[in-house]
This record gives sequence, C-alpha cells and structure tokens, in this order.
Amino acid sequence: MLYWFFFKFLHAYYTPFRVFGYITTRVALASLTALFLSLIMGPLFIRRLRQLAFGQYIREDGPKSHLKKAGTPTMGGLLIVFAIVVPTLLWTDLSNPYVWIALLGLVGFGAVGFVDDYLKVSRRNNKGISVRQKFWGQVAIAMIVGFLLLLLHAKEQYSTAINIPFFKQFHPDLLIEPLTRNFWTYPLAFALFYIFIVFVMVGSSNAVNLTDGLDGLAIGLMVIAACAITVLAYVSGHLKLAEYLGLARLTNSQELTVFAGSMVGASLGFLYFNCHPAEVFMGDVGSLSLGGGLGVLAVLIKQEVLLIFVGGVFVVEALSVILQVGSYKLRGGKRIFKMAPIHHHFEALGWPESKVIVRFWIAGFVMALFALTTLKLR
Repeated sequence: MLYWFFFKFLHAYYTPFRVFGYITTRVALASLTALFLSLIMGPLFIRRLRQLAFGQYIREDGPKSHLKKAGTPTMGGLLIVFAIVVPTLLWTDLSNPYVWIALLGLVGFGAVGFVDDYLKVSRRNNKGISVRQKFWGQVAIAMIVGFLLLLLHAKEQYSTAINIPFFKQFHPDLLIEPLTRNFWTYPLAFALFYIFIVFVMVGSSNAVNLTDGLDGLAIGLMVIAACAITVLAYVSGHLKLAEYLGLARLTNSQELTVFAGSMVGASLGFLYFNCHPAEVFMGDVGSLSLGGGLGVLAVLIKQEVLLIFVGGVFVVEALSVILQVGSYKLRGGKRIFKMAPIHHHFEALGWPESKVIVRFWIAGFVMALFALTTLKLR
C-alpha cells in the first residue's frame, strides 16, 4: 500500500521517492515496521491474553522445572502473524502473486494452530484438535499452495526446478520431464510434486512446533533462520547474482525478500517478550505459522534442500522425536534420549534452561552461516 503510494504515485511528482522502489529499502522498512509493531502492541496484547485467561497448560510428564510456567499467557503467535502481515501489505508490490501465496501459507498454517490453541485454553486442558486433524489441516494448506504454484507454472511464472547445494549446474525438475511427455504418466509427475512440497511445508511447520519448548528457543532460532532466508530470497531474485551463483531463478520473486524481512522483525520483537523468563508463549498459532511460512518461502525461492541447513536445529529437534518414538515402539519401550525433543534431553542432563537456549542458538547460527556459504561452494 505505502509502496504504491510513495513509489507508484508520488514518485512521478518528486523523484527522491524512487528510493521506495529499491528492494533493500523496503526490506529495512518492513523489518523495522514489524519490530515496532511487536514492541508497541506486545504489552497490550499480553494484558488482554491475561484478562481472557488464555494461559498455557504444562504437561506433568515434562520437565518438573516447567510446572511453574503454567498459566503464562499463550497464543502470542497472533501478534507475530499480525506483525508480519501488516508490513508485508504496506511495503510489497501487491500485484506480485508470490507475496499472496506466502501470506496464504503463513495465515493458513497459523489458522490450524489457532484452532488447536483456542480449544486448549477454552477447555482448560491440553486437549486441542487431534494430531491427525492437525496434520491433515496442514496438508490441506500445503496442497492449496501447491495448486496455486501449478497454476503459475502453467503460465510460466513458476519453475519446478530446485537448487541443490554444492552443484551449480544441477537443477532437477520436480515435474520430471520424461513423465510429463506421456499423458498416462501425468498423475505420477504431479503426485511426486505434491508429495515433495507437502513434505517441505508440513515438515517445516511441525519442526518449529516441536522446538517451541523453552523460553525464547524457537523464536530466537527463527530470527536466525529468517535472516538467512532473507539473504537467499534476495540473491535468488536478483538477476545478476542468481546467474553468477548458478541458482534457479523466478522473475519478480525478489518481493519475497520483504516478506522474509517482516518475519525477521516480527520474530525479533516477539523475542523481547518471550526470552527467559517468558512473559508470553507463541502457542501453536505462532510456531505452525512461522514454520509453515519458512517452508513456503523455501518452496517459492527454490531452496527446499538448503532449508535443511537454514533450519538445522529445527530438523534435529524433529528427528529426535522421530527417533525416540521409533525406538520406544520398535525396541520394547527403550528410549534413545532421556526426554524428547532433544532440548529436554539436555535439561534432564542438568543443563540450566538458559544454557540450553543459548547453545542451541549458537548451533543454529553456525548452520545458517554454513547454508549461506554453500551458495559460493558450488
């Protein structure tokens, strides 16, 4: 909106307003807008959550030190989503379809989390929607995003090729060409495409959700991952940089950099209130929306594989749960970790919560730097 006003309208009368046409300017403005919205509205939002008695339920089978957190306001993710959506609407070119798809993914995954959170706080227990309902809700959002991407692909506005770290000339196409040559193999090609992008988006959403177990852990890692994805979105949409680095590029995808910048600012602002000891929790509405938004961005800028390193700690957290559950079922009740997700394992070993958080942040920072380094190591 403000982009149209300052650049599209006022620029014709006063040339210095052309600065609002630069993507770097709008990324900075979007990040700052998201940050200030979070900081200004945070206290009012937390106060309102307390008035509504939207408090967090703490599981008794979790770390005993967490029981004192019971009643802390939750569903703070609503503030995060608001602080991302508003700057995106203000500072992006709203005629760009990628922006709307990114917003759809963010809000859609957040809606699934909102229903789950609301049922938990309204029932005063930890029983929201079932795991199956939550999963299929996420799959439905991912399928809608996939359908929209196929429509853009049909208009030659989206490429199904993906970037592979360390390989400059190797860009495998999700809609495998030999399959699409034959009418009878069309369903298989589209099935492979859907399976892959659903796995990326739903996996990313759930990975962030599983990581959100300590004060500031998930949102701090999201600041790091969002910064990395902002850089990736910029270079992927930049004609000369993408060509130099050998990246699969989408025309006009650079507008997604503004959306990613909004994620950075909103996450940083929420961290102010969520750091240890937390004044508010993001809840599923926050973790599912942020994870889903990160996954949608990775799909849009063709960095689905590199997302493994960008959100490396999220991946490790998810794998720890998978391994723990698998070990328990296949080995007759034997566990690999003292407790899962893995951040609880380190708490069980005697690490203070703040030490676990900071060390996981450091690990996330190193993995994000490694992800960016792979752009040149190709």
